[in-house]
Amino acid sequence: GQYGPKGALFSGWESRRHNPTCDWCIIQLGIPGFILGFDIDTSHFNGNEAPEASVQALFTTEAEDLFPEDERWVELLPKVALGPNSRHLFTIPQTDRAYSHVKLNMYPDGGIARFRVYGLVSPIFPPLTETFDLASVYAGGRTVQVSDQHFGIGSNLVLPGRGKDMRDGWETRRSRVAGHKDWAIVKLGAPGFLEQLEIDTANFMGNFPESAEIHATSSPHDIPEVTEDAWVPILRRTQLGPHRRHYFQLDNVHEVVFTHIRVTIHPDGGIKRVRVYGKRARANEDEITVAEPEVPLNTTVSKPITNGIDHIEKPLIACLTSKTIPAVPLTPEGFATFGHVVQAYNTPEAAPRGIKVTGANQGSAIKYHALAPVRQSYPVEMGAKTAMSVYRASPIDATIGETFD
Repeated sequence: GQYGPKGALFSGWESRRHNPTCDWCIIQLGIPGFILGFDIDTSHFNGNEAPEASVQALFTTEAEDLFPEDERWVELLPKVALGPNSRHLFTIPQTDRAYSHVKLNMYPDGGIARFRVYGLVSPIFPPLTETFDLASVYAGGRTVQVSDQHFGIGSNLVLPGRGKDMRDGWETRRSRVAGHKDWAIVKLGAPGFLEQLEIDTANFMGNFPESAEIHATSSPHDIPEVTEDAWVPILRRTQLGPHRRHYFQLDNVHEVVFTHIRVTIHPDGGIKRVRVYGKRARANEDEITVAEPEVPLNTTVSKPITNGIDHIEKPLIACLTSKTIPAVPLTPEGFATFGHVVQAYNTPEAAPRGIKVTGANQGSAIKYHALAPVRQSYPVEMGAKTAMSVYRASPIDATIGETFD
């Protein structure tokens, strides 16, 4: 192993020896939620693992320093025994309220490699008339079923941001079977009216899917118990490109409430994020407004949404009585039905398949060749052609009067 000034180096939390009471660690959750269980992992700690642990939790909306003796701490997991180099999984009845912080106590001292808290997000919702990402984890969206997640788990699809690298996306194993496809089902944070969709292949440069299609359905269950006919095609099979965001308008969504989407990729590959923009169909019966009714601020939910669409009624909202045509950024895949998009890409890897890319100007520029066909009147025997290309150039650091070859 490797050693530092204070002993062996471990990937985890290890405290000094001979503690007469216990050691503790306070963790703020990524977003408040209803807790269902814990994973206290002592991997690689063998002989120096924490012998026992317990978990407490509290909720606060204030940016405050929390202390172990705070009277608001509620015990969720009483003291339990731990073993060396093992994962310890504990389930508890789902909490009846959301918590924002947890406190992990270990008795009396030792090491814990990882601590994971499982549960359901307490959604944060905007007003009914506002468009937002219904699939976002912040809105309560979650991936409930996948066909394969060999390299990257499906739950990454609903995370915020564009991530760091391929590890925080959804990626399936390579297929060797003709006609193969993989899929992931996402339960939206709330039943809603869908408007547009984004598929992000950030960091997937040579392993992005050849194409993708999206279906949607309505079901009161976490995993839809519906026939294939109940899945409505909202995005026809469309080619995808590497390492970029793809924006699409949707079909068959006008005045239809959906609770789930199914992302199908052909034949396999990786996707970083899927974002489904739309409006909620109705307010949740347990929704708490954090401002006066006439002030259009965000709302949160005091209890998890588990009843799907059992009580949905057609809302009387003026903006939903007529069709909305969303404005989405122009992409080669989204515009393919109508023509070509002439643009320079951030990196050569993000260019569509088949586009020739070369360096230019002594490496200070990148040339994207023949991005769109051009009608021309040259005689065939001349062998001449017209090409429409774009350069993406970077400035060269130089002083006044300096010359270049």
